[in-house]
Amino acid sequence: MTAAEVGLRFPLYADPDTGRWTTTSRGSWTGGFWAGLLWLRALAYGSAHDRAEAVAGTGRLAPWAGQDTAARGLVLWYGTALAAGPGDDRAAAELRDRAARACLDAYDPELRVVPWGDAFGGPRLLARADGVPGLVPLLPCAPGGAAAARGHLTQHLALCLSEELPRPAWQASSGGGWTGCAEPAPGWSRTVAWLLLGVADGLHCVPEVRSMNGPAGDMKASGLWDAARHLMALRFDGPAPLVPHDGDRSGPVDTSAAAIEAVAALKLASLARGEGWHSEGDRLAGRAEAVLRRLCAHHLSPSGGLLDGCYDAARGIAVRHELVWGDFYLALGLAMLTGLVGPFAT
Repeated sequence: MTAAEVGLRFPLYADPDTGRWTTTSRGSWTGGFWAGLLWLRALAYGSAHDRAEAVAGTGRLAPWAGQDTAARGLVLWYGTALAAGPGDDRAAAELRDRAARACLDAYDPELRVVPWGDAFGGPRLLARADGVPGLVPLLPCAPGGAAAARGHLTQHLALCLSEELPRPAWQASSGGGWTGCAEPAPGWSRTVAWLLLGVADGLHCVPEVRSMNGPAGDMKASGLWDAARHLMALRFDGPAPLVPHDGDRSGPVDTSAAAIEAVAALKLASLARGEGWHSEGDRLAGRAEAVLRRLCAHHLSPSGGLLDGCYDAARGIAVRHELVWGDFYLALGLAMLTGLVGPFAT
Protein backbone atom coordinates (compact mmCIF):
# COMPACT_ATOMS: atom_id res chain seq x y z
CA MET A 1 0.00 0.00 0.00
CA THR A 2 2.71 2.49 1.00
CA ALA A 3 4.93 1.52 -1.93
CA ALA A 4 2.09 2.16 -4.37
CA GLU A 5 1.35 5.54 -2.80
CA VAL A 6 4.88 6.93 -2.70
CA GLY A 7 6.17 5.56 -6.01
CA LEU A 8 9.75 6.69 -6.59
CA ARG A 9 9.69 9.03 -3.59
CA PHE A 10 10.55 8.11 0.00
CA PRO A 11 7.97 8.07 2.83
CA LEU A 12 8.79 10.19 5.87
CA TYR A 13 5.70 10.33 8.10
CA ALA A 14 2.01 9.62 7.67
CA ASP A 15 -0.98 11.47 9.10
CA PRO A 16 -2.64 9.30 11.78
CA ASP A 17 -6.14 10.26 10.64
CA THR A 18 -5.84 10.02 6.85
CA GLY A 19 -2.84 7.70 6.53
CA ARG A 20 -1.44 10.00 3.84
CA TRP A 21 2.34 10.09 3.66
CA THR A 22 4.57 13.15 3.57
CA THR A 23 7.39 12.16 1.24
CA THR A 24 10.82 13.33 0.12
CA SER A 25 12.47 13.05 -3.25
CA ARG A 26 15.90 11.89 -2.00
CA GLY A 27 14.98 10.23 1.28
CA SER A 28 16.54 12.71 3.72
CA TRP A 29 18.12 10.93 6.71
CA THR A 30 15.36 8.31 6.73
CA GLY A 31 15.68 6.88 3.21
CA GLY A 32 17.64 3.85 4.38
CA PHE A 33 14.75 2.75 6.55
CA TRP A 34 12.43 2.62 3.55
CA ALA A 35 14.94 0.56 1.60
CA GLY A 36 15.38 -1.62 4.69
CA LEU A 37 11.63 -2.21 4.86
CA LEU A 38 11.63 -3.23 1.22
CA TRP A 39 14.42 -5.74 1.93
CA LEU A 40 12.53 -7.13 4.93
CA ARG A 41 9.50 -7.62 2.67
CA ALA A 42 11.69 -9.40 0.11
CA LEU A 43 13.13 -11.65 2.82
CA ALA A 44 9.68 -12.46 4.17
CA TYR A 45 7.99 -13.21 0.86
CA GLY A 46 10.85 -13.91 -1.52
CA SER A 47 9.18 -12.78 -4.73
CA ALA A 48 11.21 -11.50 -7.65
CA HIS A 49 9.05 -8.36 -7.72
CA ASP A 50 9.72 -7.59 -4.04
CA ARG A 51 13.44 -8.14 -4.50
CA ALA A 52 13.52 -5.89 -7.58
CA GLU A 53 11.81 -3.10 -5.63
CA ALA A 54 14.31 -3.50 -2.78
CA VAL A 55 17.24 -3.34 -5.19
CA ALA A 56 15.79 -0.21 -6.80
CA GLY A 57 15.11 1.42 -3.43
CA THR A 58 18.70 0.90 -2.37
CA GLY A 59 19.97 2.17 -5.71
CA ARG A 60 18.17 5.48 -5.20
CA LEU A 61 20.26 6.05 -2.05
CA ALA A 62 23.57 6.15 -3.96
CA PRO A 63 23.90 9.98 -4.01
CA TRP A 64 24.09 9.97 -0.20
CA ALA A 65 27.52 8.34 -0.25
CA GLY A 66 29.03 11.69 -1.16
CA GLN A 67 27.04 13.86 1.25
CA ASP A 68 28.75 15.40 4.27
CA THR A 69 26.78 13.93 7.15
CA ALA A 70 27.19 11.30 9.84
CA ALA A 71 23.59 10.36 9.03
CA ARG A 72 25.06 8.37 6.14
CA GLY A 73 25.22 5.59 8.70
CA LEU A 74 21.45 5.57 9.03
CA VAL A 75 20.93 5.92 5.30
CA LEU A 76 23.53 3.59 3.86
CA TRP A 77 23.91 0.93 6.51
CA TYR A 78 20.21 0.23 6.98
CA GLY A 79 19.58 0.68 3.28
CA THR A 80 22.11 -2.01 2.30
CA ALA A 81 22.77 -4.39 5.20
CA LEU A 82 19.75 -6.64 4.72
CA ALA A 83 20.87 -7.32 1.14
CA ALA A 84 23.92 -9.16 2.49
CA GLY A 85 24.24 -12.93 2.76
CA PRO A 86 22.95 -15.60 0.36
CA GLY A 87 21.79 -13.98 -2.85
CA ASP A 88 23.61 -10.76 -1.93
CA ASP A 89 22.80 -7.84 -4.19
CA ARG A 90 26.18 -6.84 -5.59
CA ALA A 91 25.16 -3.21 -6.16
CA ALA A 92 24.11 -2.87 -2.50
CA ALA A 93 27.42 -4.34 -1.32
CA GLU A 94 29.38 -1.97 -3.55
CA LEU A 95 27.38 1.02 -2.31
CA ARG A 96 27.94 -0.05 1.30
CA ASP A 97 31.70 -0.32 0.74
CA ARG A 98 31.85 3.03 -1.06
CA ALA A 99 29.90 4.69 1.73
CA ALA A 100 32.17 3.16 4.38
CA ARG A 101 35.27 4.53 2.67
CA ALA A 102 33.70 7.98 2.32
CA CYS A 103 32.73 8.04 6.00
CA LEU A 104 36.20 6.89 7.00
CA ASP A 105 37.67 9.76 4.95
CA ALA A 106 35.42 12.14 6.92
CA TYR A 107 36.61 10.86 10.30
CA ASP A 108 38.41 13.57 12.29
CA PRO A 109 41.11 11.89 14.41
CA GLU A 110 41.52 14.95 16.64
CA LEU A 111 37.82 15.23 17.45
CA ARG A 112 37.50 11.41 17.32
CA VAL A 113 34.19 11.60 15.44
CA VAL A 114 32.79 11.64 11.97
CA PRO A 115 31.24 15.12 12.31
CA TRP A 116 27.50 15.52 11.87
CA GLY A 117 28.32 17.52 8.73
CA ASP A 118 26.61 20.28 6.80
CA ALA A 119 24.32 18.31 4.50
CA PHE A 120 21.26 19.44 6.46
CA GLY A 121 22.52 22.95 7.26
CA GLY A 122 23.68 24.30 10.60
CA PRO A 123 27.07 23.84 12.28
CA ARG A 124 29.20 21.09 10.81
CA LEU A 125 31.34 20.09 13.80
CA LEU A 126 28.65 18.44 15.87
CA ALA A 127 28.54 15.12 17.68
CA ARG A 128 24.95 13.85 17.84
CA ALA A 129 23.51 10.67 19.29
CA ASP A 130 21.69 9.95 16.01
CA GLY A 131 25.05 10.01 14.26
CA VAL A 132 26.09 6.85 16.13
CA PRO A 133 23.81 4.00 14.96
CA GLY A 134 24.49 2.72 11.48
CA LEU A 135 27.86 4.44 11.33
CA VAL A 136 29.40 2.13 13.94
CA PRO A 137 28.83 -1.05 11.87
CA LEU A 138 29.36 0.78 8.56
CA LEU A 139 32.87 2.13 9.24
CA PRO A 140 34.51 -1.30 9.76
CA CYS A 141 33.44 -2.23 6.22
CA ALA A 142 36.35 -0.04 5.04
CA PRO A 143 39.96 -1.16 5.57
CA GLY A 144 41.14 0.37 8.84
CA GLY A 145 37.64 1.53 9.70
CA ALA A 146 37.30 -0.38 12.98
CA ALA A 147 39.53 2.10 14.82
CA ALA A 148 37.43 5.02 13.57
CA ALA A 149 34.25 3.23 14.62
CA ARG A 150 35.76 2.71 18.06
CA GLY A 151 36.72 6.37 18.40
CA HIS A 152 33.41 7.63 17.07
CA LEU A 153 31.39 5.48 19.46
CA THR A 154 33.45 6.08 22.58
CA GLN A 155 33.66 9.83 22.03
CA HIS A 156 29.90 10.11 21.64
CA LEU A 157 29.36 8.05 24.78
CA ALA A 158 31.85 10.13 26.74
CA LEU A 159 30.08 13.34 25.70
CA CYS A 160 26.46 12.25 25.96
CA LEU A 161 26.90 10.44 29.27
CA SER A 162 28.88 13.25 30.90
CA GLU A 163 25.61 14.72 32.19
CA GLU A 164 23.13 12.96 34.46
CA LEU A 165 20.40 13.24 31.83
CA PRO A 166 22.22 12.36 28.59
CA ARG A 167 22.63 15.34 26.29
CA PRO A 168 22.22 14.21 22.67
CA ALA A 169 24.15 16.94 20.82
CA TRP A 170 27.51 18.66 21.30
CA GLN A 171 29.40 21.25 19.27
CA ALA A 172 33.18 21.32 18.97
CA SER A 173 34.72 24.60 20.11
CA SER A 174 37.73 26.35 18.65
CA GLY A 175 39.73 25.59 21.78
CA GLY A 176 39.40 21.88 21.28
CA GLY A 177 36.62 21.27 23.79
CA TRP A 178 32.93 20.60 23.42
CA THR A 179 29.84 22.61 24.32
CA GLY A 180 26.44 21.07 24.88
CA CYS A 181 23.76 22.08 22.38
CA ALA A 182 20.29 23.20 23.40
CA GLU A 183 18.60 21.10 20.68
CA PRO A 184 17.76 18.32 20.76
CA ALA A 185 17.33 18.89 24.47
CA PRO A 186 18.21 16.42 27.21
CA GLY A 187 15.17 14.21 27.62
CA TRP A 188 14.81 13.74 23.86
CA SER A 189 12.98 10.45 23.42
CA ARG A 190 15.52 8.84 21.08
CA THR A 191 18.78 9.73 22.85
CA VAL A 192 19.06 6.53 24.88
CA ALA A 193 17.65 4.44 22.04
CA TRP A 194 20.24 5.59 19.50
CA LEU A 195 23.13 5.23 21.95
CA LEU A 196 22.04 1.74 23.07
CA LEU A 197 21.86 0.64 19.46
CA GLY A 198 25.34 2.01 18.85
CA VAL A 199 26.74 0.25 21.91
CA ALA A 200 25.20 -3.08 20.88
CA ASP A 201 26.65 -2.80 17.38
CA GLY A 202 29.99 -1.68 18.79
CA LEU A 203 30.22 -4.73 21.05
CA HIS A 204 29.58 -6.90 18.00
CA CYS A 205 31.56 -5.08 15.29
CA VAL A 206 34.55 -3.80 17.27
CA PRO A 207 34.73 -6.21 20.22
CA GLU A 208 38.23 -5.09 21.10
CA VAL A 209 36.66 -1.93 22.54
CA ARG A 210 37.45 -2.02 26.22
CA SER A 211 37.59 1.51 27.55
CA MET A 212 36.41 5.07 27.06
CA ASN A 213 38.25 8.24 28.00
CA GLY A 214 36.47 11.54 28.18
CA PRO A 215 37.74 14.53 26.17
CA ALA A 216 39.28 16.06 29.28
CA GLY A 217 39.80 12.94 31.36
CA ASP A 218 36.48 13.58 33.08
CA MET A 219 35.15 10.11 32.35
CA LYS A 220 36.93 7.24 34.03
CA ALA A 221 37.71 4.20 31.91
CA SER A 222 34.80 1.81 31.75
CA GLY A 223 33.74 -0.92 29.40
CA LEU A 224 31.03 -0.70 26.84
CA TRP A 225 28.95 -3.06 28.94
CA ASP A 226 29.09 -0.48 31.74
CA ALA A 227 27.82 2.16 29.32
CA ALA A 228 25.09 -0.23 28.18
CA ARG A 229 24.02 -0.90 31.76
CA HIS A 230 23.93 2.82 32.51
CA LEU A 231 21.72 3.46 29.51
CA MET A 232 19.53 0.45 30.27
CA ALA A 233 19.02 1.69 33.82
CA LEU A 234 17.57 4.91 32.42
CA ARG A 235 14.96 3.11 30.32
CA PHE A 236 14.61 -0.54 31.29
CA ASP A 237 14.61 -0.44 35.10
CA GLY A 238 12.11 0.50 37.77
CA PRO A 239 9.06 2.49 36.70
CA ALA A 240 10.31 3.37 33.21
CA PRO A 241 7.38 3.02 30.78
CA LEU A 242 7.63 0.64 27.84
CA VAL A 243 7.04 3.56 25.48
CA PRO A 244 9.03 6.69 26.38
CA HIS A 245 7.78 10.25 26.32
CA ASP A 246 9.58 13.05 24.52
CA GLY A 247 10.79 15.21 27.38
CA ASP A 248 8.90 14.68 30.63
CA ARG A 249 5.68 12.71 31.04
CA SER A 250 3.65 15.69 29.84
CA GLY A 251 5.21 15.33 26.40
CA PRO A 252 3.96 13.04 23.62
CA VAL A 253 4.94 9.40 23.59
CA ASP A 254 7.36 8.20 20.93
CA THR A 255 6.73 4.66 19.72
CA SER A 256 9.63 4.92 17.30
CA ALA A 257 12.03 5.26 20.25
CA ALA A 258 10.46 2.19 21.88
CA ALA A 259 10.92 0.16 18.68
CA ILE A 260 14.60 1.19 18.46
CA GLU A 261 15.08 0.20 22.10
CA ALA A 262 13.49 -3.19 21.46
CA VAL A 263 15.93 -3.90 18.62
CA ALA A 264 18.86 -2.78 20.79
CA ALA A 265 17.64 -5.00 23.64
CA LEU A 266 17.45 -8.04 21.35
CA LYS A 267 20.99 -7.41 20.14
CA LEU A 268 22.26 -6.99 23.70
CA ALA A 269 20.38 -10.11 24.79
CA SER A 270 22.23 -12.13 22.15
CA LEU A 271 25.56 -10.66 23.25
CA ALA A 272 24.85 -11.27 26.94
CA ARG A 273 24.03 -14.92 26.30
CA GLY A 274 27.24 -15.20 24.31
CA GLU A 275 29.12 -14.03 27.41
CA GLY A 276 27.33 -16.65 29.49
CA TRP A 277 25.08 -14.10 31.20
CA HIS A 278 21.90 -16.03 30.52
CA SER A 279 19.71 -14.36 33.14
CA GLU A 280 20.67 -10.94 31.78
CA GLY A 281 20.01 -12.13 28.25
CA ASP A 282 16.60 -13.44 29.25
CA ARG A 283 15.77 -10.16 30.98
CA LEU A 284 16.69 -8.12 27.93
CA ALA A 285 14.84 -10.41 25.54
CA GLY A 286 11.80 -10.25 27.82
CA ARG A 287 11.90 -6.46 27.80
CA ALA A 288 12.12 -6.39 24.01
CA GLU A 289 9.22 -8.79 23.63
CA ALA A 290 7.10 -6.78 26.10
CA VAL A 291 7.76 -3.59 24.14
CA LEU A 292 6.95 -5.21 20.80
CA ARG A 293 3.74 -6.69 22.21
CA ARG A 294 2.71 -3.28 23.56
CA LEU A 295 3.35 -1.61 20.23
CA CYS A 296 1.41 -4.23 18.29
CA ALA A 297 -1.49 -4.30 20.75
CA HIS A 298 -1.99 -0.58 21.30
CA HIS A 299 -0.30 1.49 18.60
CA LEU A 300 -0.97 -0.03 15.18
CA SER A 301 -3.11 1.50 12.46
CA PRO A 302 -5.69 -0.68 10.66
CA SER A 303 -3.13 -1.21 7.89
CA GLY A 304 -0.39 -2.25 10.34
CA GLY A 305 1.62 0.96 10.55
CA LEU A 306 3.13 2.05 13.86
CA LEU A 307 1.28 5.15 15.09
CA ASP A 308 2.11 7.57 17.94
CA GLY A 309 5.63 8.29 16.81
CA CYS A 310 7.02 11.75 17.57
CA TYR A 311 9.17 13.32 14.88
CA ASP A 312 9.88 16.73 16.46
CA ALA A 313 7.99 17.71 19.60
CA ALA A 314 9.82 21.04 19.99
CA ARG A 315 8.52 22.24 16.61
CA GLY A 316 5.23 20.42 16.73
CA ILE A 317 6.04 18.35 13.63
CA ALA A 318 4.37 14.92 13.31
CA VAL A 319 3.99 14.33 17.04
CA ARG A 320 1.60 11.33 16.90
CA HIS A 321 2.29 10.00 13.43
CA GLU A 322 3.39 6.90 11.63
CA LEU A 323 7.13 7.35 11.07
CA VAL A 324 9.05 5.35 8.51
CA TRP A 325 11.86 4.55 10.95
CA GLY A 326 9.33 3.48 13.57
CA ASP A 327 7.82 1.06 11.05
CA PHE A 328 11.29 -0.21 10.16
CA TYR A 329 12.47 -0.91 13.69
CA LEU A 330 9.15 -2.52 14.63
CA ALA A 331 9.39 -4.79 11.57
CA LEU A 332 13.06 -5.51 12.29
CA GLY A 333 12.35 -6.34 15.93
CA LEU A 334 9.55 -8.72 14.94
CA ALA A 335 11.80 -10.28 12.28
CA MET A 336 14.47 -10.88 14.94
CA LEU A 337 11.94 -12.25 17.40
CA THR A 338 10.54 -14.72 14.86
CA GLY A 339 13.93 -15.75 13.48
CA LEU A 340 13.51 -14.25 10.02
CA VAL A 341 16.79 -12.38 10.53
CA GLY A 342 19.54 -12.70 13.11
CA PRO A 343 20.24 -10.05 15.75
CA PHE A 344 23.08 -8.60 13.72
CA ALA A 345 21.62 -8.83 10.23
CA THR A 346 21.68 -5.02 10.46
